[in-house]
Amino acid sequence: MAHFEVEGGHTLSGSIQPIGNKNAALPCLAATLLTTEVVRLENVPRIRDVETLLQILEALGAEVEWVDAATVEVCAASVTVGRPDPELARRIRASILLAGPLLARFGQVTLPPPGGDVIGRRRLDTHFLAFEALGARVTFEPGDFRIGTDALVGSDIFLDEPSVTATENAVMAAVLARGRTRLRNSAAEPHVQDLCRLLNAMGARIQGVGTHTLEIDGVDELGGATVRIGADHIETGSFIGLAAVTRSQLRITQAPLEHLDSTLLGFQRLGVECRVDGDDLVVLGDRGGVIQHDAFGHIPKIDDGPWPAFPADLTSIALVTAIRCQGTILIHEKMFESRMFFTDKLVGMGARIILCDPHRAVVVGPSELQGGELESPDIRAGMALLLAALAARGTSRIHNIRQIERGYERIDERLQGLGARIRRVTGEED
Repeated sequence: MAHFEVEGGHTLSGSIQPIGNKNAALPCLAATLLTTEVVRLENVPRIRDVETLLQILEALGAEVEWVDAATVEVCAASVTVGRPDPELARRIRASILLAGPLLARFGQVTLPPPGGDVIGRRRLDTHFLAFEALGARVTFEPGDFRIGTDALVGSDIFLDEPSVTATENAVMAAVLARGRTRLRNSAAEPHVQDLCRLLNAMGARIQGVGTHTLEIDGVDELGGATVRIGADHIETGSFIGLAAVTRSQLRITQAPLEHLDSTLLGFQRLGVECRVDGDDLVVLGDRGGVIQHDAFGHIPKIDDGPWPAFPADLTSIALVTAIRCQGTILIHEKMFESRMFFTDKLVGMGARIILCDPHRAVVVGPSELQGGELESPDIRAGMALLLAALAARGTSRIHNIRQIERGYERIDERLQGLGARIRRVTGEED
């Protein structure tokens, strides 16, 4: 299998542009199943998760064409009721997003449980409760779940948690339901907003985009549309961490500045200085970071939460950044109970980390890291380990890089453009 060889300890420089938001592209691709007309998505990242979802759509009968390097057109006119390929569906969490549009268009869907990152229990109950509130029946069989309805009818729904994918599934089901749906305690992340904008461009009637209450008036049918996926705020946060851990000044071009408030606040707490310059974000990582104490000298913390709080997908990046900053901080990952377990690999590199429990870690910095043998457990922890390897003295080898490549497009080539000494070594099976 392929792996990265990384020679760390070198300062980087230059500019890098974040790709399209992975977590927006995936639900938008699923939404193409809601119409028989062509949907054109621009600024789509060419990553493994996107390619896998496109393979699933093609296997269902959709026509898929990459118009250019970052633009894909999908026509689902020939799609019929069918069970998505179970092997492909189990590779990615996003396969669950097929449930809403297939249910809305055909009145029934059979799906295997989704795959994705192993970062703790990721419940599907919120999805099923929303479907049932719209008038669907959910049954479970070995290896599958089935959802069916005679007709979807709008309803007042309070989600038991502000789940991103459950919100997206509920919205995609509700746009073709009879009457009005009021979706309360819904997720409001930038990727949810992108999906709603696509659906409105296709003819849906969704109000409250960007808030935690969505009102959806069902329509009889949707048409084609052309929409550009927004820049990835999670990748932007990863590049802020990259600049900080390598003591580098980097320019992040065309950054999604409107979605970075909580991210910049979190990195400011770590002492990482950033400056907005037009549409760009300049990260002054070469100045080093001093962790900012809370009032009266109390130890500060970075904790995640539903949008617009600090994103859960950046807690791994914040933790690695803290290793290179001066001071002590608590990183509290509230949402996934296994995401912090990668810290043992960082301790092996020389980091001073106390893992308090599955959700909390205390980091004392700065630490000098040494290269080592590493393995990516999930997308975000994999990227965090890559940052640690770039900051460490000596050479590191990072295995299971398929995880990183599920969410970061050509990351080795793009980092090489900043002066990083990273090489992708291809194995026999690649």
